Amino acid sequence: MAGLPALLDVLDEYRLVDAEDRYRLLIDLGRQLEPMPDALKTDATKVRGCSASVWVYPTSSEGRLHFLADSNAAITKGIVALVLSAVQDKAATEVAKMDVAEALAPFQLAKHLSANRTQGVPNMIALVKQTAERYAAAA
Repeated sequence: MAGLPALLDVLDEYRLVDAEDRYRLLIDLGRQLEPMPDALKTDATKVRGCSASVWVYPTSSEGRLHFLADSNAAITKGIVALVLSAVQDKAATEVAKMDVAEALAPFQLAKHLSANRTQGVPNMIALVKQTAERYAAAA
């Protein structure tokens, strides 16, 4: 699997399409997540505060973070993929220092999506950041 596109590449396409197509773009992005085994979809990997079920499982190889993730809702899965596009396969130390919310700001998710769909985004970002900080501290 080729993996997720770079966040800036997604943003370039996102800016070119209308609101309806932005939903499609997010859904297509969610389909690009590598499959997450059902065995990893547990209470321990579930992201709290999301209206849909979201699971995120971190791994690390050679100091780089890699996340498996899934959701039971297509647009939410796309939002998860968008968050991961900002951090996937980057060094834990880089992600720990990164302002993920700022990286996602140009997408104006709160403006284009319902509050219900975006309410879990801060929790996803916090989970990614805490994971990065843990791995960076252990390195």
